[in-house]
Amino acid sequence: MTAFLVFGVIGLVLLTVSLVLGEVFEGIFDAFGSDLISGASVAAFLGAFGFAGALVFNATDSTGGAVAAGLASGVVVGGLAGVLTLALRKGGDEATVRSSTLLDRTGAVVSAIPAEGYGDVSIVVAGHITRLNARAGQALPAGTPVRVTAVLSPTSVMVESLTPPKHL
Repeated sequence: MTAFLVFGVIGLVLLTVSLVLGEVFEGIFDAFGSDLISGASVAAFLGAFGFAGALVFNATDSTGGAVAAGLASGVVVGGLAGVLTLALRKGGDEATVRSSTLLDRTGAVVSAIPAEGYGDVSIVVAGHITRLNARAGQALPAGTPVRVTAVLSPTSVMVESLTPPKHL
């Protein structure tokens, strides 16, 4: 039973180190060719194997049954950890703000845009509040609702007012 507990503790220590320091074993598991095998999945396998094996051994005094139960639970928990870490590693790209996603977005002028210069606009893209330099065809005061008509650079856009101009 002590051997199973040692495996369980080693698994917990490795999992804690992996969570605190990041992927400590990066590159070691590349030889397997699968992104499912990571430091977290190996640590989860060892922890589940050790603790499930210790529980079954304590209940039945059967080493074979303890090993079988440990292997089964280790594969399930390690596989689940591998799938979750893979999903976390590959996720999040859809929320990245790119220049191409700025076109036709609406926002508001933060600092006035002069007729022949730059001001600032605030636009919400993929949940991110993005502040950009902006030009317009006419002077626009702060607070004017605008729409992006062109992307001039990664940090500047061309905008037009969403409110009709006032004629005197």
